[in-house]
Amino acid sequence: MTDSGTESRCSYLICATPRSGSTLLCEALSATAVAGRPAEYFEALYDTGLPRRPTDYFEGLRAVPAARALADRLPAEGGDAREALRQAATYRDYLSWVFAAGTTPNGVFGAKLMWGHVDHFVSYLRELPEHAGKPVPRMFADVFPSLRYVRVLRRDKVRQAVSLWKALQTAIWRIERSRSGDEEPRRSREGEFSFDAIDHLRRQISVHEAAWTNYFEEAAIEPLTIVYEDFVDAYEETLVETLGYVGVAPEARSAPALEMHRQADATSEEWVERYEGGGTLGAAESRSPGP
Repeated sequence: MTDSGTESRCSYLICATPRSGSTLLCEALSATAVAGRPAEYFEALYDTGLPRRPTDYFEGLRAVPAARALADRLPAEGGDAREALRQAATYRDYLSWVFAAGTTPNGVFGAKLMWGHVDHFVSYLRELPEHAGKPVPRMFADVFPSLRYVRVLRRDKVRQAVSLWKALQTAIWRIERSRSGDEEPRRSREGEFSFDAIDHLRRQISVHEAAWTNYFEEAAIEPLTIVYEDFVDAYEETLVETLGYVGVAPEARSAPALEMHRQADATSEEWVERYEGGGTLGAAESRSPGP
């Protein structure tokens, strides 16, 4: 039972990696008002209680000089969850807040979980005596009622890494259209190309994708898998299928209009070409040794 009096009768986790299209799916599901309010409620690092900063994506790595210039800033979104965790006397109290925040009146709860946050989330859960020593899939099934898994992945890992590198530099993770139909003002700076940073992020994404695959295979779980490139080409059909999978009644399944704007632009395409060309396309890129 959530604080608002709505019982969470079913739940789902959107399992993803950064810039895979998971935010697009979360926004679409939230906009239906019948599929929970999926967000990154579990992004806090166990040792700090705060989400990853841009520099954390390169922690312990000395071979990417460009990463040293990243601003050590927190994500702009998710402040309510950070404050709720800070004020919670126990993690059980925080979970109560999460279910209240993430459940719609029809009893559907949704949340997003990146693989890079799984170990930290598990460490928080193990603070609760009833979860000590449990295998992770069993723990998640006990925490989330009637749990279903939705996996989001992106086929083009290079473009995914380019998107992540741009977002880490500019702190712009989404662009929405204004009420007039125009997109919001573009970022004031596009950031700088770095072969090594993009390559590191591409490999990191692939490792995290493989970890999700292993998790599902070892637990004998078959998630609903959504591929970003297919989702944008078949938005309505994919969203309606997802609504059915997460437990939304047939009469309530509909696809709201998209509010987010695609962030890839000419700079993104240039960086993809430069990366695939080994870092040289026009201006020279100084490359450091691999890690």
